[in-house]
Amino acid sequence: MSFDQPAEGEDPALTNRLHVAVIMDGNGRWAQERGWPRLVGHRKGAERVRQLVRACPEVGIRYLTLYAFSTENWKRSTEEVLGLMSLFARYIKREADRMAREGVRMRIIGDRSKLDPKLGAIFDWIEAETASNDRVHLTVAINYGGRDEIRRATCAIAEKVRDGRLDPAQITDATISAHLDTHALPNPDLVVRTSGELRTSNFLAWQAAYAEYAFTETLWPDFTPEKMTEILHEFGLRERRFGGAK
Repeated sequence: MSFDQPAEGEDPALTNRLHVAVIMDGNGRWAQERGWPRLVGHRKGAERVRQLVRACPEVGIRYLTLYAFSTENWKRSTEEVLGLMSLFARYIKREADRMAREGVRMRIIGDRSKLDPKLGAIFDWIEAETASNDRVHLTVAINYGGRDEIRRATCAIAEKVRDGRLDPAQITDATISAHLDTHALPNPDLVVRTSGELRTSNFLAWQAAYAEYAFTETLWPDFTPEKMTEILHEFGLRERRFGGAK
């Protein structure tokens, strides 16, 4: 049985390996609707992350992947970008002890080359500190884009071919998956997008090929564990065939 795909008829939730990915959208809108700066919405959104991570074991999620900052988000104001980067660092430092106690393993995916080296060092530190944890796998996508990830994977594969370490005829889907940022994770079973937007925004373009999608009008700062439970219940009623006939 492939780690990335459940066996026919198998429920990932029952095998304790349900992978839910979330496009966390609506922080800025939530704040603006209340007349507050956008960063207030991002801080409130970080509180929701904490609540959802703690609820994961209860709702049956072992792998939670969150889209926090895309390769396109650099277009936002300097104030907002710097505020978000500071928020990422504060969240990790504040939650490190809790993650250790509660068995949360944290990973950061995305291109770190454009990030401040100090922030990169914090990412390296939290990944090392939580490497032995296995209760919940929290992955946060920062400076991440699905196309960029595939481009980077393609470059790495091309280098191996150039150096004679890889035969082009032997390149398979598994080869590509092994060179992605998510190589240590199963593919997502469910991708949730908040705030009413109906697009995938370049998130897990390769990995989510057979994922189910759920879209909700709820803005991320209002997205509670109870709302996730509601979505998971609806997801549990779907029949997944992975391209096979009914």
